[in-house]
Amino acid sequence: MIDFALVAGSFVVAIVVGLTGMGGGALMTPMMMLFFNVPPLAAVSSDLVASAVMKPVGSVVHLRRGTVNLRLVGWLCAGSVPAAFCGVFLARAFAVTDAVKYALGVALLLAVAGMAVKGWLGARGGSSNAHEIVVRPIPTLLVGTVGGLVVGVSSVGSGSLIIVALLVLYPALKANQLVGTDLVQAVPLVAAAALGHLMFGDFKLELTLSLLIGSIPGVYLGARISSRAPGGLIRALLAIVLLASALKLLDVGNAVTVWLLVAACAVTFAGWRLRAGGLARRGEGAAAVEAPQAARR
Repeated sequence: MIDFALVAGSFVVAIVVGLTGMGGGALMTPMMMLFFNVPPLAAVSSDLVASAVMKPVGSVVHLRRGTVNLRLVGWLCAGSVPAAFCGVFLARAFAVTDAVKYALGVALLLAVAGMAVKGWLGARGGSSNAHEIVVRPIPTLLVGTVGGLVVGVSSVGSGSLIIVALLVLYPALKANQLVGTDLVQAVPLVAAAALGHLMFGDFKLELTLSLLIGSIPGVYLGARISSRAPGGLIRALLAIVLLASALKLLDVGNAVTVWLLVAACAVTFAGWRLRAGGLARRGEGAAAVEAPQAARR
């Protein structure tokens, strides 16, 4: 039976995925566990199977725009696909305990930390073409392997973790190129993890159908507007939501969770103010340099 509340939730999450390349498993799986009382392994399995159908929708949009580095995708998949399949066996071994739940909480904290690093590195101002990036095979292969293992265990990592690692390895990639490349590499990665969970996990057809009904139009819409949206604000809000999910999955008390979220909001606002001030000063400096030149002309 279709759960329309879950359909609505998956639609919103999928928009974030298409918009930023982040937040699929990091939001969808905790949402099912925290708000719909879905067991951890069933949530991971159903989310991955749904993602295997959802990810190609956003990927096609970016392939048509030419914002994908296919060589980079190939090296990532060489490590991530076999590692994701192996991660399913680890998830199955953990199924009798709360280890999957805690592994997901830790993965979310890593994702939040990675997004914070991305924020400190500043705005994405690169102008290079996605196909002109010089690929670094060994580091890229290692990123794919670690990311694939985390995805197989927790369904988190295909966007939230791998996209941050790509940012560090390839700072010349523009934001839309980063999102497009990450979405395309996630297709075979998620497919491998989904196959493993279909064989050895706890797949629930009714859950997956509800996720697909909401996520397919959501990810298409998000991918269509990704080049125009204020990505900085969305990433900040996403980081706060991920932090809240991680704290609840790790059984942190409500009072501590509230204080940590308040602190995170304060730090986010302060960082935004500092960044806005820096951009304003750079703009004034550029104007001051251009004024004498215009006068001479």
